[in-house]
Amino acid sequence: MPFGEIVCGSPGSGKSTYCYGKHQLFTALNRPIAIINLDPANEHIPYPCAIDISSLITLQDVMDEHGLGPNGGMLYCMEYLDENFDWLEEKLRELGKDDYVVFDLPGQVELSTNHESVKKIVGKLTKAGYRLAAVHLCDAHYITDASKYISVLLLSLRAMLHLELPHVNVLSKIDLISQYGDLDFNLDFYTEVQDLSYLENTLSSSSPRFAALNMAICSLIEDYSLVGFETLAVEDKHSMLHLTHVIDRATGCVFLPLPSKDQSSTSIPSSVHPTSSTSRPNDYALFSTAAGAVPGPMSDIRDIQERWIDARDEWDAWERKEWRKEGEILRDEKTRKGVRDRVGKEGVGS
Repeated sequence: MPFGEIVCGSPGSGKSTYCYGKHQLFTALNRPIAIINLDPANEHIPYPCAIDISSLITLQDVMDEHGLGPNGGMLYCMEYLDENFDWLEEKLRELGKDDYVVFDLPGQVELSTNHESVKKIVGKLTKAGYRLAAVHLCDAHYITDASKYISVLLLSLRAMLHLELPHVNVLSKIDLISQYGDLDFNLDFYTEVQDLSYLENTLSSSSPRFAALNMAICSLIEDYSLVGFETLAVEDKHSMLHLTHVIDRATGCVFLPLPSKDQSSTSIPSSVHPTSSTSRPNDYALFSTAAGAVPGPMSDIRDIQERWIDARDEWDAWERKEWRKEGEILRDEKTRKGVRDRVGKEGVGS
């Protein structure tokens, strides 16, 4: 059963950058991954692309042929993909059976909130046996403004109700949040979507005419009580690992490395199962993965606030120091290996 995720979000939220970071992370973990670009306007793809919609249809061709604008052309492209789903299905069959599949969607938010084409495509993928989660990226700087934060909550809620998938909302670029000013509350207020009535004064002062409407929207969001956020700093490995664990939990995926692959630090040594060719060693059992706390550093929102907001300079200095230590260790190991190789060659020559 293939697992994967649908990456959606507004333009500039970091979808393609996230997909590239995901590819780098999975490659380092020896975990097979295939990234599918479903954005017909994306001409500069930063990641290795297993399937590209541009081989089926491009936005520029649609605009030229039908006289449509960018938004109308994008909707046409998605409808065309829906009608020609057999093309995508055939391409997906060519991928490895263990590949984790990531679908990179276009940035038009109506595709994941209103339009039926992407929803139909997701439904067909689900019927084909894919276990998918929707990963909705929102730029973290929106939480620095109360009205923008409410709009992001409403957008996220609409996407959750429309796509009908296990859903993970993500505040991307959290490492840049300090550039946009101080937060009115701690970070957990925004990620856990706590009592929104605390925003009433801020909302009313900025737009007193719409005070009642603002609070009605807040009440609607709280009545559903569905929206919450994870955070992401795509260049931080701990942040990427934590988000990967959260998404795996949402889809029910427990990654079991192939016996021929190098085992990660979280795996039981192969000697524990010396006679079993069917079981792959891994110490995260299904139930502990589904019900236990998400493992790893930076899994607590208070640690994330300290890392990126309260004590960023101190953390940056500590990381630079650790990187120097790692570099020195690698350099020493390379030097020792070179010495051993020279001694071995001299011994063979004598």
